[in-house]
Amino acid sequence: MRKFNIRKVLDGLTAVSSAASASSAAQQQQAGNRETEIQETLQSEHFQLCKTVRHGFPYQPSALAFDPVQKILAIGTQTGALRLFGRPGVECYCQHDSGAAVIQLQFLINEGALVSALADDTLHLWNLRQKRPAILHSLKFNRERSSKTHPGPIVHISDNPMDEGKLLIGFESGTVVLWDLKSKKADYRYTHDEAIHSVAWHHEGKQFICSHSDGTLTIWNVKSPTKPFQTITPHGKQLKDGKKPEPCKPILKVEYKTTRAGEPFIILSGGLSYDTVGRRPCLTVMHGKSTAVLEMDYSIVDFLTLCETPYPNDFQEPYAVVVLLEKDLVLIDLAQNGYPIFENPYPLTIHESPVTCCEYFADCPVDLIPALYSVGARQKRQGYSKKEWPISGGNWGLITQSYPEIIITGHADGSIKFWDASAITLQVLYKLKTAKVFEKSRNKDDKQNTDIVDEDPYAIQIISWCPESRMLCIAGVSAHVIIYRFSKQEVTTEVIPMLEVRLLYEINDVESPDGEQVPPLPTPGTGSNPQSIVPQSHPSTSSSSSDGLRDNVPCLKVKNSPLKQSPGYQIELVIQLVWVSGEPPQQITSLAVNSAYGLVVFGNCNGIAMVDYLQKTVLLNLGTIELYGSNDPYRREPRSPRKTRQPSGGMLTVASCMCGLSNLYSESVKKLRTSYITGLSDINEGTMVPEDRCKSPTSGSGSPNNSDDDQKMNNFIEKVKTKSRKFSKMVANDIAKMSRKLSLPTELKPDLDVKDNSFSRSRSSSVTSIDKETREAISALHFCETFTRKADTSLSPCLWVGTTLGTVLVIVLNLPPGGEQRLLQPVIVSPSGTILRLKGAILRMAFLDTTGSLIPPAHEPWREHNVPEDKDEKDKSKKRRPVSVSPSSSQEISENQYAVICSEKQAKVISLPSQNCIYKQNITETSFVLRGDIVSLSNSVCLACFCANGHIMTFSLPSLRPLLDVYYLPLTNMRIARTFCFTNNGQALYLVSPTEIQRLTYSQETCENLQEMLGELFTPVETPEAPNRGFFKGLFGGGAQSLDREELFGESASGKASRSLAQHIPGPGGIEGVKGAASGVVGELARARLALDERGQKLGELEEKTAAMLYSADSFSKHAHEMMLKYKDKKWYQF
Repeated sequence: MRKFNIRKVLDGLTAVSSAASASSAAQQQQAGNRETEIQETLQSEHFQLCKTVRHGFPYQPSALAFDPVQKILAIGTQTGALRLFGRPGVECYCQHDSGAAVIQLQFLINEGALVSALADDTLHLWNLRQKRPAILHSLKFNRERSSKTHPGPIVHISDNPMDEGKLLIGFESGTVVLWDLKSKKADYRYTHDEAIHSVAWHHEGKQFICSHSDGTLTIWNVKSPTKPFQTITPHGKQLKDGKKPEPCKPILKVEYKTTRAGEPFIILSGGLSYDTVGRRPCLTVMHGKSTAVLEMDYSIVDFLTLCETPYPNDFQEPYAVVVLLEKDLVLIDLAQNGYPIFENPYPLTIHESPVTCCEYFADCPVDLIPALYSVGARQKRQGYSKKEWPISGGNWGLITQSYPEIIITGHADGSIKFWDASAITLQVLYKLKTAKVFEKSRNKDDKQNTDIVDEDPYAIQIISWCPESRMLCIAGVSAHVIIYRFSKQEVTTEVIPMLEVRLLYEINDVESPDGEQVPPLPTPGTGSNPQSIVPQSHPSTSSSSSDGLRDNVPCLKVKNSPLKQSPGYQIELVIQLVWVSGEPPQQITSLAVNSAYGLVVFGNCNGIAMVDYLQKTVLLNLGTIELYGSNDPYRREPRSPRKTRQPSGGMLTVASCMCGLSNLYSESVKKLRTSYITGLSDINEGTMVPEDRCKSPTSGSGSPNNSDDDQKMNNFIEKVKTKSRKFSKMVANDIAKMSRKLSLPTELKPDLDVKDNSFSRSRSSSVTSIDKETREAISALHFCETFTRKADTSLSPCLWVGTTLGTVLVIVLNLPPGGEQRLLQPVIVSPSGTILRLKGAILRMAFLDTTGSLIPPAHEPWREHNVPEDKDEKDKSKKRRPVSVSPSSSQEISENQYAVICSEKQAKVISLPSQNCIYKQNITETSFVLRGDIVSLSNSVCLACFCANGHIMTFSLPSLRPLLDVYYLPLTNMRIARTFCFTNNGQALYLVSPTEIQRLTYSQETCENLQEMLGELFTPVETPEAPNRGFFKGLFGGGAQSLDREELFGESASGKASRSLAQHIPGPGGIEGVKGAASGVVGELARARLALDERGQKLGELEEKTAAMLYSADSFSKHAHEMMLKYKDKKWYQF
């Protein structure tokens, strides 16, 4: 009988979704006349998915090259990526298919070509004469076994600047060989005791310099192989009595550059003394008698000296050094005293502190970027070189997108950066440091109450921004919320406004056997004192602090001294959740701010809080269950706080705020966890009494004398343990790694598994029990002006709340009039009773009018808050700006709005005020949606979703017709899930690596225009004239001697290369590569141009064949003529 009842209850719980699907045909028929009114213009042909650009510092760089004529810089990485940089705004990203590390790069100077050598023994020739570079040819080498007599690994190979026939080969063992290519034998051998790391020539080819593992430099005369001409220890302490200096760290690289009018430059990395423990990596510049040691923030990967001439046999005239660091790119000006660095114009500081979240806003107000730039310009550092940035190659593309775009990144150190992302470029506008409002602990013993996290207590987790009013709200990892207002004036805040909120989660989780009703939702008080904001259902537990448990204290301490606030974003209010009976506050899972209402709302797995930031009061502070009132489908009851402290282990329960993760595990595990969520466990159904059926396994025991119940509870727990053991084993390692790391990325730390990152919405901190895993967290919040109940005939301000169990609840807001009354009268907050249900956690909500247009949330236009208002301005501000909604077609009740709700599993369009579900789309059955956004595109609206299985999908609105479904990228790590976001006009982005942002588009129009928008790397430039040999040098054999390598190594001289040596692989960089690149060029013109190119190529090939035939005929004619002369009468001078 009991089993039957359970099934009935289960059926009742799923009644919402089954009823919706069963009556969908009838509902769609009812809405038939509505469909004819809304003309959906978006079709499948409006959508196409492609990557646009990649911004940021190349992750894990490994190689560096520079073209001194084209002035282009190339960086290779350990993952096989290539990043090419020209003038600011000209960047390009390419990827080797193998993903092998790039170990060396070499430009073919002024040829528009680049050779890359990879760790998998391949060489690739890249064509840079097209906007999207492609590989022309590849060579795959086969490794040969070296003989015992081989000197060992080669660390350097180069030809003599003055004689291309002489090759200098440096072996790691300390031997250097000068090899004659023509005679195929060694001219000289130079031996040294210490291992060699690098070798560099003097431009005259008479000397070379070697760097060694003991921190010494040896300079050798080419014709004196017996001993070095000079030995230098740049950082060695010179000992008395003529002894050798103490050994130093290895000099990893050295460069030897000459000048016409002065001493040569010797530039080296490494070589510091061993007693300089803890010193940062250094680059040393030796010029004449001066030695400058330049400290770097990160370890040096490689460096190159930029010189005026591309020819190695001329005076080099160095003017700058490019230093590639592990996480930065630095350019040093050699021409100015003190060697200042150039100001880097590339957006390479995304990872300055690890990115923890980001948001993308396209089509912003046009005055926003200039406003942010003006306040950000004051933050720039001084002391940079006054010269122009020397990497200046390439040309910008055409700007076909004119709308402003802004990217906001939140970071682990509490900083927020605003970026101008217009027209596929990226430039930092302004940086806000949120941590400066808090006191910082000065030593480890004096640690603040930051036990909620081990490190980075100020990290940003959620950003809520209103571009029109410029109001900014952030939620941090220490359960803190800060509201900021934008101002162009500097102010000093004497006392920082602060509120503390006590959010609890306490339930009995017991179904009442006699059908007793849950008490109705209490109306919360308004204008209350910040310290008395606990509702009646949550009695204060401050008395429990007497047993030593931390209580009523926030995680961070706000500064109590005056705070000087520069122009830009200035603090309006700081809100902190406090500890409750030794339990740390749970991290915030959702956040929303509304400037027209003057309200901010946030929620976590305990409940929801709403704050009036104008009056600095808490309006709402409720557990999630209390939002339901008597309509709770799970029959949970609030109860008094537990008397015993929850053990605080180190287990982060990801699913508490991310239900979709459960889909990663087996169906049996899902059933087990669902039983916790619904409170309908069938584990012990044969022996459980109804009272125990829904009791949480970790809830406190009942009455003291209820020993039978205790025994049954113990049996129940044992069953739970048995069934969940397999689940525990599966996820224990991952959960332990994620424990207390929250959503902070630690990818920048070495030797860290990518699994260490967690979802931004997985924010439970000290969760140790299954009880917390089942909590219903607030997952989505949306302020709007709509119909709150079925009987409504007019719009009213309200808040729509979405939870992780798929429930949508509506809270009505009764706002006082604008102006002074808004600051004096309280805001009344009350539940509407409206409850909607979807499958999966709610992700996003939006509203459409009768024409299908998106209704933006109400907002106030921005005004300068720190300047006294004129009387006219005051009158204007009294009238709150209304939301633009389409007027109803008639006075009677009619369908006036549509609510669009997207969850992890499905999307629904609800007609308002009738609350009928007129369209429903099951987005995914086997996976779950990570990000869903309702966005504008081509003067229409659509729903864009990114699933954990790697699919990107779009749906029309309001009918939810599928328009695009493309497998784009699998969810390989949590960073992608945390940072992926869609925005208007078909734009999207995510953090592809800890240091790089990848932008993409799902708009066909943008894909077509992309080719024109991209910059060009190669520009026709005349190669500078080669240095003049001079009359006497030419007469007596001095000066540079060229070598015809085709004659020396070509097939005619050396025969065909052995097939076992290397395999030739043709690349796609020919006409096929051009085809691919041209697919995005506008319309028929591109196809016609491509056809002409193909025809031109065929004609070119025909011309080449004809030329080859002519050459063949000509050579045959010459041979015949020579034969004829050979046997003709011979003259005396022919012998």
